[in-house]
Amino acid sequence: MIMAGILFSCVNDLDTIQKVTYDPKAPNETSTNLEVLYTDSGYARVKIFAKLAETYSSPERVTKFKDGVEVDFFSEDGDVVSKLTALYGEVNFKSGLITVRDSVVLRNLKKKQFMETEELFYNQNNDTISTQKYVVCKRDGKGVIGRGHGLKTTRFFNYFEILEPEGKMDFSED
Repeated sequence: MIMAGILFSCVNDLDTIQKVTYDPKAPNETSTNLEVLYTDSGYARVKIFAKLAETYSSPERVTKFKDGVEVDFFSEDGDVVSKLTALYGEVNFKSGLITVRDSVVLRNLKKKQFMETEELFYNQNNDTISTQKYVVCKRDGKGVIGRGHGLKTTRFFNYFEILEPEGKMDFSED
């Protein structure tokens, strides 16, 4: 009788446990060394690597990259054409928008040109990259080729438009 009383008195109430351990602000999923490859018709288009990724489902489904993020953009031939790096990033799955912040660098590997800014948006739906923040565009060995506020380009960063340019610009043919 005493043993039966002990066995039945030690039941854990799951609702009570959940109330004690549940945090509504906690991520639904946490991943380390996450690598995601987006493909189209079997061809690689975008690869994302993050040391730490946290996915939230409420209020919208968002994955946050809190310890740095690297994004590779592939050509039709499968070559990495451009690379995007930042200290923070997030993907909004509903809008198709990838936002990166803090020490953002977008580099075109073939042209050996890169741009630096503090915030950048990649819209997966129309394949454009943009920012309203201050940007500096440089070419390896040539120095600054453009600067100003706001920028529009493609994921390949093969050409760009500075919305409010300032200072001297390099208009050489290459």
